[in-house]
Amino acid sequence: MAVSPAATLREALEPLRSDPSHAAVLLDIDGTLAPIVRHADDAHVPEATRTLLIEIAKRYGVVACVSGRRAQAARQIVAIGTIAYIGNHGGELLRPGSTRVELDPELEAWGERVRAFAAGAYTAEHQRLRVRTEDKQAIAAFHWRGAPDEDAAAAAVRAIAAHAQEQGFVVHWGRKVLEVRPPVALDKGIGVTALLGGPHGAAGANAAGADGVDGTAFDGLRLTAALYVGDDATDVDAFRALRALEHSGVLRAAVCAAVRSEEAPAELVREADLTIDGTGGVRGLLEALL
Repeated sequence: MAVSPAATLREALEPLRSDPSHAAVLLDIDGTLAPIVRHADDAHVPEATRTLLIEIAKRYGVVACVSGRRAQAARQIVAIGTIAYIGNHGGELLRPGSTRVELDPELEAWGERVRAFAAGAYTAEHQRLRVRTEDKQAIAAFHWRGAPDEDAAAAAVRAIAAHAQEQGFVVHWGRKVLEVRPPVALDKGIGVTALLGGPHGAAGANAAGADGVDGTAFDGLRLTAALYVGDDATDVDAFRALRALEHSGVLRAAVCAAVRSEEAPAELVREADLTIDGTGGVRGLLEALL
């Protein structure tokens, strides 16, 4: 359903608003908290959005950003150290206040092979077409947004994808970006499940101290509801993970919000409980949570 009036939005979020200390707020970054930009390195979260998120972090039991970026890069963009960050599509976890990123061991083992592939696949022709590479340790990304000839750049990137598959890698397409990944289970849903329903659960995630060791301040915390907000195909996995946690009884309620845009995939909108318009709509959602 599409939701825009403030009263209707508050009603949709009531499962979280009624008991915020036992609720989780999970948000994608690019296209959700931060507007999509031509160059990924230029992304930033508007100060008005960041201020709202700080207040939400004080009120809600679990707050995390879930990103395809490295967890440390995600924290630098959002610039809030008191929340958790799930990076590399679920392959990394950076707990609140910690400086130590927890890596999926299987993913980490593939880092050298992915880098070697990326170095060999990226040619002078890709550089001429203004295809940009991004080293995400165990994932290699190739961006063509803003290239002088986006069609030609996209075609060149499709050739990289075909070569990657021949070499046994997995490819994933995002909004004008190709990711070459190891052939291991990796998606935002896995990261969300580990954060909310894994061995440490939500208590371990939000009770970590500055040294990254699980704390005890939230031991025994049981979540009643969780919200996920995203704008791209990778966020559908997070939607499904929340619903699985609801079905299994870890959550009593799951709310999935799609950020609508010209590039938003139909599948994302179809699987969402509510849709909101752009990053401005996300600010309205954050205001409704407060």
